[in-house]
Amino acid sequence: MRSFVNYIIIFLIPFFTLTQEPKKLTIEDIYFSNTFSQDWVWGLNSMKNGKEYTVIDYIKNDISIDKYSYKSGKKINSILKSSEIDSLKFDGYKFNSNEEKLLLKVNTESIYRYSNKSFIYAFDIKSKELIKISDEKISLADFSPNGKMVSYVFDNNLYIYELSSGKTTKCTTDGVKNKIINGATDWVYEEEFAIVKGYEWSHDSKFLAYYKFDESNVKEFSMDLFNQNLYPTQEKFKYPKAGEENSKVSIHILNVNTKKSFQVNENDFEYTPRIYWTKDSKNLCVFKLNRHQNHLKLLFTNPESKKTVLIYEEKDSRYIDIHDNIKFLNTGFIWSSEKDGFNHLYKFSYDSKKMFQITSGEYEITKFYGYNESKKILYYQSNEKSPLQKHIYSINIDGTNKKLLSNGKGVNNANFSTTFDYFINTNSTANQPNYITLNNKKGKLIRVIKNSEKLIQTLSNYELSKKEFFSFKTEYNINLNGWMIKPPDFDSNKKYPVLMYVYGGPGNQQVLDNWGGRNYMWYQYLAQQGIVIVCVDNRGTGGRGADFKKCTYKELGKLETEDQIAANKYLASLDYIDQNKIGIWGWSYGGYMSSLCLLKGNEIFNFAIAVAPVTNWRFYDTIYTERYMRTPQENPDGYDLNSPINYIKQLKGNYLLVHGSADDNVHYQNSMEMISSLVKENKQFDLFIYPDKNHSIYGGTTRLHLMTKITDFIIKNL
Repeated sequence: MRSFVNYIIIFLIPFFTLTQEPKKLTIEDIYFSNTFSQDWVWGLNSMKNGKEYTVIDYIKNDISIDKYSYKSGKKINSILKSSEIDSLKFDGYKFNSNEEKLLLKVNTESIYRYSNKSFIYAFDIKSKELIKISDEKISLADFSPNGKMVSYVFDNNLYIYELSSGKTTKCTTDGVKNKIINGATDWVYEEEFAIVKGYEWSHDSKFLAYYKFDESNVKEFSMDLFNQNLYPTQEKFKYPKAGEENSKVSIHILNVNTKKSFQVNENDFEYTPRIYWTKDSKNLCVFKLNRHQNHLKLLFTNPESKKTVLIYEEKDSRYIDIHDNIKFLNTGFIWSSEKDGFNHLYKFSYDSKKMFQITSGEYEITKFYGYNESKKILYYQSNEKSPLQKHIYSINIDGTNKKLLSNGKGVNNANFSTTFDYFINTNSTANQPNYITLNNKKGKLIRVIKNSEKLIQTLSNYELSKKEFFSFKTEYNINLNGWMIKPPDFDSNKKYPVLMYVYGGPGNQQVLDNWGGRNYMWYQYLAQQGIVIVCVDNRGTGGRGADFKKCTYKELGKLETEDQIAANKYLASLDYIDQNKIGIWGWSYGGYMSSLCLLKGNEIFNFAIAVAPVTNWRFYDTIYTERYMRTPQENPDGYDLNSPINYIKQLKGNYLLVHGSADDNVHYQNSMEMISSLVKENKQFDLFIYPDKNHSIYGGTTRLHLMTKITDFIIKNL
């Protein structure tokens, strides 16, 4: 009870009457310093025994991997300190199966959104021996399950390093940049299927299944990189745009002893978004998805007989989202599906070939944490209480005895011990930063690990406003959720300008009861300037079932824009809102939306800011775009009738367009085409390009510069 009381008191501090003159927020403090950083637990890893966990601790100039007891919370020992290995500044680690060795990542360098390469070292915890796996930076390094080998990818080929002998085997030899990839994935699989590691060890370490991408016929995209050189260099990579040819993907299984491999006999579906080994290593499960992404098949291939059989298939009238919610059992597997209209957990039986539904109701399973086989209990996260909140639950595999395990309001994210006896819960709300606790398997609070105390004390020096939630019904009889931040000295008798923020893309959710990080503090800064900040989740966003999410199918932008225009009109009806001063901003899909809103809602939006916007879905990639739109050849009107480029004549308000010139995701081409259309119609606008910056536009003072520019534009126009 004492912990709960402290929890309530500490997070109300920033909103009490201040006894001293409050400080003013600055953009430098928000986007350049770490003034408003909340607490995190870094490098969290549960040990095999389920009684201990490890984290990365940063103390002065030393980095250490420290082991703690779940039960007592006491530090047991430091497994490794960077000072013990010539001060190598490792930024990631991984244990082998018996937890006697570590793989250390050093000097990690990003490639695309998820991919990276590093110098990799193997460290023996007992002998303290440190081995550098390769003199080159390599990717996707992993121990074999028996801990005797390290696999990795270098220059598009798959390698195996034997720890005992130091021998390296090159498992594939045909890897060539922009042509053949072995053991990793191409750009579009990484970005849209969120899969980077293109290989999987069988649990008995006898086989290695891997992807081979043939990019030969995929069209190439190029970007000039300036780098302050006399002559720019050019980065070229394969990027399949909507309606164009994809990589040809095949799955191969390597016999580790014989070093011989064979190609899995798959069906003719376009995509292979996942591969998994079954629990007994007797079969490789291969996911196959058709190009329309509305028909999924799970195939089993036996590595000994090389035979492939269909195990399960699922269809949808619109599309199927790929996930990792699968757990193989001896008699079947646990699965999640939207087949009843909401994402729920199921159990598939090999014998009956049927799915048994475990969870049900008008709510979403938002994460599947795992399954305790001895207790026959599943653990998951859902928004059963509210689309705005996420909580942790357990349930028996037969669907009985469902229990709520998290206590804090808002959004809860769990990290369970390997035995599911404990979980570390990271909780936050819209107005409370991370509160990290250790709980037992029944949800009982054992202790507070971190509580963002430093940040909360910092926040108490500022006059801040609460983020408030609201909902309203549109003229289309659709109920939409939103949040609002008012100025700290809000007076209901005054009229205030509004800045709306939008993302709005399929399945995304911005209206959640969780801490908003640096952007939350920036919105507080704008609120201090007398601006009301609002965000509304339109149709097509997540958390409210398949029909709400998928209703935008084949016409991205249409219903979403209608809803943002409806939100503008709702705000304009409020007594304290100046209807002539409502602007909107967004990034990526949000930049696409803000542009459409300014053009289609030209009578009611005062301005729009579009950062890295898609301006025509014909310029975006196959997997994402066709999932929601099909191809341009099949659905030309869906592409053209909601492209901002085709509505330039309607521009009335002020428009700021921002892009990074090295954006590998939403290509700079989108903004170039937008500029051409604006010039053609003699429409004035503001433009800023960040040389050599990617989709995130960050590094050094870049984000500070960007947000200062955006802030100045907002204040000037409101």
